[in-house]
Amino acid sequence: MEDVRKIVVIVEDVQVARTALRWALENILRLGDFIVLLHVYPRSRSRNKKKSRTLRLKGFQLALSFRDICDSFPNTKIEIVVTEGDGEGGRIGAIIREIGASTLVLGLHDNSFLYK
Repeated sequence: MEDVRKIVVIVEDVQVARTALRWALENILRLGDFIVLLHVYPRSRSRNKKKSRTLRLKGFQLALSFRDICDSFPNTKIEIVVTEGDGEGGRIGAIIREIGASTLVLGLHDNSFLYK
C-alpha cells in the first residue's frame, strides 16, 4: 500500500477555487488520501474579537460548502482547517509544513496571494 497523502486545497470564495478542488478530486486524489480544505482569513487590525469570530465562522461555512463538492466523490477523507493569517501566504506555508502535506492546490485569480 502506498503512503497516504495530504492534499491541501485553498478555500476562497471564488469560482476558480472550486474548480481547483474539482480538478484535484478528479486528477490527483487516490484512495486513502486526505483532502485538507484550508481557509486563511485576514488578521484583524483592530483586534476586535467579535469581528475575528465572524471571519472564522464565515471561513468554516465556506469550507463546508467545499466539503459538499467532495461529498460527490465516494470515500473521500476530508479535514477542514480555518485559521487567521496574513495575505501573503506565510500561514499557508506553515500549515503545509505542520501537517506534512504532499500537494498544494489553489485557483489563481487577480487577488491571489501568489501575486503579492
